[in-house]
Amino acid sequence: MTGERASAACRCGKVELETTGPPILRGICYCASCQEAGRRHQAVSGADAVLADDGGTDYVLYRKDRVRCIKGGELLEARRLKPESPTRRMVARCCETAMFLDFTKGHWLTVYRDRLGNGIGPATMRMMTAERPAGTILPDDIANYPGHSGKFVLKLLGAWLAMGFRRPGIEGVPQGHK
Repeated sequence: MTGERASAACRCGKVELETTGPPILRGICYCASCQEAGRRHQAVSGADAVLADDGGTDYVLYRKDRVRCIKGGELLEARRLKPESPTRRMVARCCETAMFLDFTKGHWLTVYRDRLGNGIGPATMRMMTAERPAGTILPDDIANYPGHSGKFVLKLLGAWLAMGFRRPGIEGVPQGHK
């Protein structure tokens, strides 16, 4: 359904994204980078929680051409694990809310599920589970992949093909390397 819309807002409501169309996929990531970024974010006073108790980060992936910032783009701040990293995690400075992850070399945007409210279906896969915290036992209610699965890669490639192999910016979001 191409007319599907969702809104993703920060906790105080000053920053808001709008998505159009269905997500590429819904998943939970356990990679070391997401865990480290989550720990750093949650260490900031007043920040929201992005890591689950099992070390996973629940995300919803959208095509970049189907996401736009409709309010408060100037309040978004890029945070990177390393200054040269192509991955920036965008946080609403107004209320220290993690909004999304942008792999700047990619064609998709990874929105933190908690920003989207209850209208989005549950995760359909867990990725990078080989990097989950030691001793964490995952249920088998959805697929658990030790790395990036073929299904994950095919969904990303299919979305990129549908976009004409473009890598657009995100409307209303600063593209700089702040």
